[in-house]
Amino acid sequence: MTQTIRLISPVDGAVFAERPLLSGEEARAAVTRARAAQPAWARRPLAERIARVRAGIEALNAMQDRIVAELAGQIGRPVRYGGELSGVNERADYMARIASEALAPTEIEDSDRFRREIRREPLGVVLVVAPWNYPYLTAINTIVPALIAGNAVVLKHASQTLLAGERLAEAMARGGVPADVFQNLVLDHPTTEALIAERRFGFVNFTGSVRGGRAIERAAAGTFTAIGLELGGKDPGYVRADADLDAAVEGLMDGAMFNSGQCCCGIERIYVHASLFDAFVRRAVDWVLRQRLGDPYDPGTTLGPMAQRRFADAVRGQIAEAVAQGARPLIDPAAFPQDDGGAYLAPQLLVGVTHDMRVMREESFGPVVGIMPVRDDDEAVALMNDCDYGLTASIWTADADAAMAIGARLETGTVYMNRCDYLDPALCWTGCKDTGRGAALSGLGYLAVTRPKSYHLRKVQK
Repeated sequence: MTQTIRLISPVDGAVFAERPLLSGEEARAAVTRARAAQPAWARRPLAERIARVRAGIEALNAMQDRIVAELAGQIGRPVRYGGELSGVNERADYMARIASEALAPTEIEDSDRFRREIRREPLGVVLVVAPWNYPYLTAINTIVPALIAGNAVVLKHASQTLLAGERLAEAMARGGVPADVFQNLVLDHPTTEALIAERRFGFVNFTGSVRGGRAIERAAAGTFTAIGLELGGKDPGYVRADADLDAAVEGLMDGAMFNSGQCCCGIERIYVHASLFDAFVRRAVDWVLRQRLGDPYDPGTTLGPMAQRRFADAVRGQIAEAVAQGARPLIDPAAFPQDDGGAYLAPQLLVGVTHDMRVMREESFGPVVGIMPVRDDDEAVALMNDCDYGLTASIWTADADAAMAIGARLETGTVYMNRCDYLDPALCWTGCKDTGRGAALSGLGYLAVTRPKSYHLRKVQK
């Protein structure tokens, strides 16, 4: 009997989509087709590959209304936010614009005696294992440079966002990317890990949990397959004494609550200079109480359900445990009567928190944030670094030199000043510690999906 994956909508608990899983034999055949098709794709002129990928992105944009509605049904994101295509366009456009320079040969010598240079070669077949929380943005980070660089791409999307993978495949096909060069496969974890272990890919990019990242590393062990891992975060914000308080509240609360807190680089803990702490907390409470939890198809909704009930239950557990340990919740759940004890979860702010509490140390991935006062930069830095993750950190201050000095001391992949929860495609997207390893976006993103090949040509002297 064919096994299937069922996508349960958090909106109403009904089956939103169901797809058959590929068997191991079917999956291997698909990857074999990708490997066979890749050399011809790589031989196409770079300008042609760029044009076809750009056309694929244009085709994706033509699906905007459909995508927005499907995201609401798949993960509960409110339709008022319009999907992810503005970010997709920004990243895809930038990576296409820099491709010629990023992939250009490095010439060492071209004389009457020698020609020496370093070229970039595609890695072959790239596997992209994409997450559900930003199913287009995260996937595009690797798909676009991988295809432009001449690789074939196999996409394995999360079960919660099955339709996103289909839309990406449909769009790339419409843009002129050959069907075997870009494939969306519905795979289970054992089949995915078996393919990796069999060394069927030149590169694997995974975005997801630490546990999932460890499974990828175990599968790739001994194969020498290159891997890139983004495994989440517990991203901090720090409000210095000289910060613009209104801007800090607006930025950090949006960073904490957008997408119901289900953001890899969302703000999960906030440290505020003691002189601003009370005022920050009052304004943060006011900000949260202006939000509207409810049906994501309603344009007035600002907070939809979490993607699955078990995710909401995990956040409830962190909050309850913190309160039992002495934390004080500032939001009365009664202010959000749509909280049904299931996937719909009221946002929460906690004070009186310490780093002995899981809510300040472990990833929450939901609409909750703990807020602590700090004496100075030194205490803030110590607390910001007191975490197993290192994706981004946000500093709110009027002093750019101070932000640079503080940022130099932080164990993180990206330092923001007076903003958060944003990926600049011109900058490397990376992390440290349990957040993982590797690089996406920027020119370094092309280095991740290619390998160097040296040419040392000695010319015959007559």
